[in-house]
Amino acid sequence: MTTVEFAEVSKHYGDVRAVDGVSLRVETGEFATILGPSGSGKTTMLSIIAGIAPPTSGAILIGGRDVTNLKAADRNVGLVFQSYALFPHMSVAENVAFPLKVRRVAKAEIAARVKEALALVRLEDYGGRKPSELSGGQQQRVALARAIVFKPDILLLDEPLAALDRKLREEVRAEIHALQRRLGITTLMVTHDQDEALSLSDRIVVLDQGRVQQIDTPFTAYHQPRNRFVAGFLGLANFLEGELQANGTSAVIRLASGERIACGAARSANGTVCGLLRPEDIRVSNGSGGRVSGKVKESVFFGESVRYAVALDSGFEIIAHVPGSRSKLPEGAHVNLDWEPDQVWLLPGET
Repeated sequence: MTTVEFAEVSKHYGDVRAVDGVSLRVETGEFATILGPSGSGKTTMLSIIAGIAPPTSGAILIGGRDVTNLKAADRNVGLVFQSYALFPHMSVAENVAFPLKVRRVAKAEIAARVKEALALVRLEDYGGRKPSELSGGQQQRVALARAIVFKPDILLLDEPLAALDRKLREEVRAEIHALQRRLGITTLMVTHDQDEALSLSDRIVVLDQGRVQQIDTPFTAYHQPRNRFVAGFLGLANFLEGELQANGTSAVIRLASGERIACGAARSANGTVCGLLRPEDIRVSNGSGGRVSGKVKESVFFGESVRYAVALDSGFEIIAHVPGSRSKLPEGAHVNLDWEPDQVWLLPGET
C-alpha cells in the first residue's frame, strides 16, 4: 500500500509562496496529475515529494510514513525528468542499471532487472546503443525504464512529454498509461497540457499560484468546475454572466446584452450568476430554429473539426466547436445556435 500525502505543505522563496498550504492524498495505484500554468507551483510540489526541495512547512507522507526530513535517496521514488537526463557516455543498458549500481545491487540481479525494465518499455534490443542513437520517444522510454528498474514506491513524472512532437506525444502517452496500469504503481505527474491530464489521470489537481483550485476526476473537473479559473484552464469556455430567472424545473440567464440563455434550474434562488457553456455542446445550423442567432465572425479549421466565433445580434460573442470538417460555413453567414439547457453549468459562488 503506497499512498502519497501532502499535509498543509507550503514552500516559500522569500515573499513568493510557490506552494501555499496544499493538502492532498494520492491513493495506492492511482494516476494523479497536477495541472496548472507556468509558475503555478507544480514542479515545486514534485520536487518536495522527491526530496529535492524541503518544504517551508507541512509534512510529506509516502505509504503513511513521514518522509519530510528524509534525503531523496532514502525515499524510494522514481523520477522522470522533462529533459530525460540520460548520461550520454553510457549505453542504454548502463543508464538503466545506474540506480541499481548506486544501491549496490548484485551484478546478476542488475542484469536481470535491466532486461526486464527494457522489455517493459519495448527496448530490449537497444541496450547497447547510446542515447544519441535513439529518437526522442525512445529516450523517454529509457528514462522511464531507469525510473522503474529499482521498483520504486511511487513514480513522479515531470512534464514527461513536453519535448516530443505531437505524434510522438500521443504514442508515448499511451505507453505511459499502459505501463502504469500494468505495474499498478502510484504515479504523480505534473503538466500544463490539459489533454495529457484529462486522458491519463484518475484524478487531476488544478493548481494556480500555489493553491489548489479543484481536486476531482477529469470528467467532473471539466464539466463541473468549481470556479472560473478551472473552467477556463480546462479547455475553451463561454462565460454567460447575467440574472438567473428560475421557474420550477426550467431557468434562463438573462445576459446584460439582452439574450435569454436557457439553462438547467440548478439553483432555486434567482440572482446574479455565471454560467459555463462548452463550445462543443453547441449545435450550429444555418436553417431555422435555435435558441439564439448571429453571424459567423471567424471560422478556424482544425482538420477533424471547425471552430466558429459567432457574434449574436446584440454583439455578444459565443464560441462553438463543431465536429466534422466536410463543410464549413463562411464568415458573415447567418447561423442559429442551440444546446441542451442542462449543459449550461452554473459556476458555484461566481458572479
